[in-house]
Parts: sequence; structure tokens; C-alpha cells
Amino acid sequence: MTERTLQTDGEQAPHDTVTYDVVVLGAGAVGENAADRAGRLGLSVLVVEHELVGGECSYWACMPSKALLRPGAVLAAARAVPGAAELVQGRLDPAAVLARRDEFTSHWDDHGQVEWLDSAGIALLRGTARFTGPKELLVESDEGDTRVIARHAVIVATGSEPTVPGIPGLAEAQPWTSREATAVKDVPGSLVVLGGGVVGVEMAVAYRDLGAAVTLLVRGDRLLDKAEPFAAEEVAAGLRDLGVDLRFGTSATRVDRDERGVHLAVTGPQGAGELHADEVLVATGRRPRTADLGLEAIGLEPGAPIAVDDALQATEADDGWLFAVGDVTGRTATTHQGKYDARVVGDVVAARFSASVAEPGEGAAEAQAAERDAAPFTRYRASADHAAVPQVVFTRPEVAWVGRTEQQARDAGLRVRAVSYPIGSVAGASVAADGYSGTAQVVVDEDRGVIVGATFTGPDAAELLQAATIAVTGEVPLDRLWHAVPAYPTVSEVWLRLLETAGL
Repeated sequence: MTERTLQTDGEQAPHDTVTYDVVVLGAGAVGENAADRAGRLGLSVLVVEHELVGGECSYWACMPSKALLRPGAVLAAARAVPGAAELVQGRLDPAAVLARRDEFTSHWDDHGQVEWLDSAGIALLRGTARFTGPKELLVESDEGDTRVIARHAVIVATGSEPTVPGIPGLAEAQPWTSREATAVKDVPGSLVVLGGGVVGVEMAVAYRDLGAAVTLLVRGDRLLDKAEPFAAEEVAAGLRDLGVDLRFGTSATRVDRDERGVHLAVTGPQGAGELHADEVLVATGRRPRTADLGLEAIGLEPGAPIAVDDALQATEADDGWLFAVGDVTGRTATTHQGKYDARVVGDVVAARFSASVAEPGEGAAEAQAAERDAAPFTRYRASADHAAVPQVVFTRPEVAWVGRTEQQARDAGLRVRAVSYPIGSVAGASVAADGYSGTAQVVVDEDRGVIVGATFTGPDAAELLQAATIAVTGEVPLDRLWHAVPAYPTVSEVWLRLLETAGL
């Protein structure tokens, strides 16, 4: 058994055995954060990645999708302000939008991300990892196989992958998933989107802005099933205003592709019919990327999420060596929450295992004691995952929420009331845009006098979210929140109006 630093270019002799204190599977934003924190007290850390360092968010999700959406939002904002509106002519330039998107993805080159790993002292091994036993993995690559041994811990941060429903002909029709939608080189003339979740509605907006005819098929009767109903209704109205053909209660029953494009047999409220488009995007959900990790070798179920506790330790693995973080756990589904969890798991791993490598005075013993006695909402427990998760959907209108919806709060046994206010009625909104339209709602726990959920819709609604996240996470009493004076004239003045409406 040997230990050495792996070359970041992947050049190595086949069938090596390498040993590190901590092994992280997945070099996306979540894995990078976990690796960085885990090594801060001296543990050696290896990251294994079979694709681009930086992961889904950097190249196929958060960054490219928001780069596609931002130009349309800016154009809409300018058109809502007289004096600027008169100077805005025509539509977006698709070539310029895609070129800017390419800059955000570094043209799908991970050189800069690899350099960051190297600067942080984190080793990188390129290849596909599979467990062969507790704390042991086989990593396969074109340069040969490597046996990897973790002295103390393995952190799984392999994320999630799109699901493609078993509609006859769909897989053979080579549909887009979120990856193809965000990495497109040429904008199609027409696009059918299957699914009314975050990816579906955001890409419907992006492609309408870029000039495509968009049809959005939703099997149920609403969009964004995790959001408040009023927010889903406002997004639906916004999509229709943009010219999206939005069809509820409609499913594809067969998909075919030929030289003319894709052809969908559909059924809905008006009966059976056909749709024809250049491309079809499947946005019907995602699943944890665990099917090919060899989980059966460590007694876990391949393809299933890895259940964890608030320390992000796997609850179904023995001896406390296995951890998981991000989408792969099934408890978080955003990059920002995954990175939060990654900071927690990295600190937990560093605290639990670094005493064996730390020099006296480096704080390892103190960290170990603090982690052992950690309470909720300390740096060693991912407590916010349960009822304080923020989410933004960059549609028009934007939707941002944190914590529980009114129904979720009632289902949790809380005695709550919802307090709403039209954001367009505050002075800052009228300055921001003529005809500003949006809604603010907070869910108040009547027994404790705190906010347990908040939702905002409207232009730049995301910028209202952090204040709500602080109020929900900190359980700030309403009578104290009353003294948090919002500046005038800003859109944030809606907080004052919400509290007045609540009776303060």
C-alpha cells in the first residue's frame, strides 16, 4: 500500500493503490466544498471525478441556465421604465446570449477548477468510482484502474441525474434533458417541454426569450408543486403572457423523431392529438446518482438515496465512516443548500478524524469535543435542511420562497395564518417598474409569534429572500422584527406592510 499525490492530469500507472484520510466522490460545487472543509485541520483529501471538475452547477445547471435567463429579464426590466423603454427595440440576440453563456461555463473547460483544487492541497483522481468494500473503492479510467483506500471517511457527493419517463419512443427520439437545454449551440425554432417543475418553467422562459415557439405539457393541474399555489398561478400567467402554449392535464403517450423533428402523440382535456417540434425537453424530475457506485458492496441499495442524519453521516452504514451530501441524499435539491451541507459535513469529518494528524495546538481536540457535543444550528449539524430551505425560480415573475408553505405548516401540526400583501403597492416597486406586479406572503406561527415560511413573486423577487431566510432560520419574533426598519423607497418596504397587515 502506498500513499502519493495524484497528478491532476490523470497520468498514472495502472493498478496503483493510493491511501488518503478522506475520499470525496464527486467534484461538483458540493464535493469541492466538502473536500475543502474536511482538509482544514490536516487530513489528506482525495476527490474522484469522472467528468468536469465543477460539476453540474458550473456547466449544465445553475450558471448556464441563469446566463440564458438573465438577458430576457433585463430586457423586460428596461421595457417597464419609461425613458429607457423607448430605446429598447427588437428581441434578444441569441448568438450573443449563447456566447455569454459559454463564458460562464468556461467553454466547458475545467482547467481553472482543477487549479483551485491544487491550490487548496486537494488531490484529484479522474475516473469512475465503485465501492468494493467499506472505505475501499476501485476507480476506473482510460489510464488504468486505481485501488483507493480511505483511512477515515468517504463522502459521497455524486449529485443527481435527470429521469426519462418510459413513454414509448421517447428514449429513442434522443430528447433533451437539462444538460442539452443549457448547452445548446443553436436555438431550435420550436420546443416541447415535458414537466412543470423548476427546469421546465425556467427553460420555457429562456427559449421563448430566444425566439423559439414553446409548448409546455404538465400532467397535473398546476406548476411548481412545492411552491405556494398563488405563486404557481402567477408563473402560469407569466408564461402565457410570454406566449408559451401551456397545457395542464396533458401527457405524451408516444414520441417519434424523423428528419423533420419530433412528433408527440398527446392526450389531455380536449382528447387525443399530435404535436410537432424541432426538439423535446424532458424535465420530469431527477434521481440520486447512486446506481453505479457499487453500494451493494457496503450493504446499501444501488439507485436509492443515501439516508443521512444531520451530521450527514449515512444512517444505514456501520462504523461511522460513510457520509453523503447534496442531491444524492434526497434531502436537498439546490446547489446552495448542498454547499451548506458540504460545509457541515466537511467540518464534522475534520473534527472527528483530524486528531490523528494534527500537531498540538492546532485545535483538533477542541473541534472533536465540540462536534461530539454539537446541538442543532451549530456548525456541525445541518439543521436548516428541515424547515428553512430557500429556493428561487428565475421565471417571469421570479418566485422565491423559504421554509414551509401554509399547507406544509398545517400538515406539520402548526397553528398558522398566511399574511399577504401586493408588492406593487409599495413605493419602491412603483419606482422600480411601471405596472410592477407581485405578491409577498408570510406564514405566521400563531403560538410562537414567528414566521415559518415566506414567498415572494415579482421582478427580482430573489433579492427579498435573504431577509426572510434570516427571519425563518433565526425564528425572529414578530414584535422584534417590527423594529427592523426597511429603507424608503425600496421594494423591501413590503416587510413593513406585511407586519402591519399581521396586526403589528
